[in-house]
Amino acid sequence: MGQSNLFIALLTLSCTLFLFSNSVFAQLKPNYYANICPNVENIVRGVVQQKVRQTFVTIPGTLRLFFHDCFVQGCDASVIIASTANNTAEKDNPDNLSLAGDGFDTVIKAKAAVDAVPSCQNKVSCADILALATRDVVVQAGGPSYTVELGRLDGLSSTAASVNGKLPQPTFNLDQLTSLFAKNGLTRTDMIALSGAHTLGFSHCNKFSNRIYNFSPKNPVDPTLNKTYAIQLQQMCPKDVDPRIAINMDPTTPNTFDNVYYQNLQQGKGLFTSDEVLFTDRRSRPIVNLWASNSAAFRSAFVTAITKLGRVGVKTGSNGNIRRNCAVFN
Repeated sequence: MGQSNLFIALLTLSCTLFLFSNSVFAQLKPNYYANICPNVENIVRGVVQQKVRQTFVTIPGTLRLFFHDCFVQGCDASVIIASTANNTAEKDNPDNLSLAGDGFDTVIKAKAAVDAVPSCQNKVSCADILALATRDVVVQAGGPSYTVELGRLDGLSSTAASVNGKLPQPTFNLDQLTSLFAKNGLTRTDMIALSGAHTLGFSHCNKFSNRIYNFSPKNPVDPTLNKTYAIQLQQMCPKDVDPRIAINMDPTTPNTFDNVYYQNLQQGKGLFTSDEVLFTDRRSRPIVNLWASNSAAFRSAFVTAITKLGRVGVKTGSNGNIRRNCAVFN
């Protein structure tokens, strides 16, 4: 009898673990809000389009916000939480201080527009709104449209300390990048595809100044940098530059979601070490070369990668809720 009870208990436990491991993917589905807030995608898209008309920064700002959110405690909108006297939140970690305010503003305005519809009020998570807005800004920049899986809950925790070691750094090599993405269930191919988001947006000079002034005692300028490009960077970012100055990450087509990022890498025009290493490392170079010449292949890989990114650390059940205010816990 004791053995029988033990067997039943173990069977129940294994089934529970199986169900738990699959519950996140079961919960995420494109039509999650079909009977709750059927017009949610159109509402969010309208807000995004209006924001983009006001400022282009909305596009890279929102895309980067999604990535920074998902890599720290999962895609749960915890990066949007504002710090309080008792808690320094994720957004105030040094790695997040350069996140553009327009990304946050897009989600907050979209949430307000969704909640203005009585049947939708307090029914749609900030995490899902961010995921939808991310797809919409990619489309606004000329990138691929794709189906967004929905059903995330908003996280219950946001601390600056939780960000440490979770985000890729501009000095990372291929092994460091691959390892960090693998921790989030993403392959090297996914990593190279998501790096293609650097075809949009900007960077502050201090993030790459070491490459143009003090790379090494022998080579003050990183020898993998295109020489003409290095001179341009020095002109735009002199040694005593205002730290608020930012430059485009893609010097060729900075406002268009395209595969020119990979063509730039072939020419030594990757802004960060972590960009250029995708071409200089022989293990990743074939993919860079493929996507530099095949836009459709890149767009397809990007959709696969950002869909997988949207599944990272999704909160379900009692692990999350739907915030009334995206910047404040309920």
